[in-house]
Amino acid sequence: MHRRPDEKYPPIEPYEHGMLDVGDGNLVYWEACGNPAGKPAVVVHGGPGSGCTERPRQYFDPARYRVILFDQRGCGRSTPHASDPATDLRFNTTDRLIADMERLRVRLGIDNWLLYGGSWGSTLILAYAEQHPERVSEIVIPAVTTTRRSEIDWLYRGVGNIFPEAWDVFRAGVPEAASDATPDVLAAYARRTESPDPEVRARATADWCAWEDAVLSQEAYTGPPPYSGRPARAQQALVRICAHYFSHGAWLEEGQLIRDAGRLAGIPGVLVHGRFDLGGPLITAWELTKAWPDAELTVIDDAGHLGGAATSRAVLAALDRFAGGQGPVPPDMGPTAGA
Repeated sequence: MHRRPDEKYPPIEPYEHGMLDVGDGNLVYWEACGNPAGKPAVVVHGGPGSGCTERPRQYFDPARYRVILFDQRGCGRSTPHASDPATDLRFNTTDRLIADMERLRVRLGIDNWLLYGGSWGSTLILAYAEQHPERVSEIVIPAVTTTRRSEIDWLYRGVGNIFPEAWDVFRAGVPEAASDATPDVLAAYARRTESPDPEVRARATADWCAWEDAVLSQEAYTGPPPYSGRPARAQQALVRICAHYFSHGAWLEEGQLIRDAGRLAGIPGVLVHGRFDLGGPLITAWELTKAWPDAELTVIDDAGHLGGAATSRAVLAALDRFAGGQGPVPPDMGPTAGA
């Protein structure tokens, strides 16, 4: 189809969708878009707990890709929903999300697929790929995170050096926390999101979303605030799942995903990261690139965590290239580093 290299593809609708029984009483929503005979690709959303949206579909050429999107456990259209405090999150862990992805791949008859996603999505992508490298054809990540405890500490305490007034409000939201240490604060929020009192849950959700919005407040975006602008039910699930995962270090050993990045050898990767990403500093993407021999890193000098036009161009170029197109990198993409 005729389009500029920096132009997204037109909106498309799923040609197939369903609910996958992944065990533990959970049903995971999935959908397929594009060409049923095209190159398989899966979109792994962020959060954790944000759910999939229509926007990522437009990065994929619908004539050449078979695009799979799914809502991770407890969010979006998956059930049971984490906004209900009766929903048990004990079975919502990183290892189970990896197993859900494998179950979905088998259900759809896919041998291997391209993985696309950023922020928390990149953590889950890397964890999946390091367990199942033979099932991964390529990886494209905008906004790299590995959910190390050091990264969690930065996001929920360290950035307070830049937004001290907002962090004071965030900390004051859980006065019962044993200390200012990040694990104590996040664990206190996790307990509040499971309170039987709806007012307690609502207040914890609002305080968490206000903090996340503060971290992103220097970035250019249109529309409502990225966190507090979501529907109430979606906010509640997102905050509860985030607090659940981050208070447990996502059940990953510290530095595990970078330590084991050698398992990704032979898998081409494109990492795109904003230099001014306050939520996930560039150092993580840089360290991952050095540890992953087949990854290339593009740094977008004027972008943050949410990306922007240059980030979109880099993602489109990578996905076009991996689909078999030319996908040239525009000249204003910024510096590129390769391992």
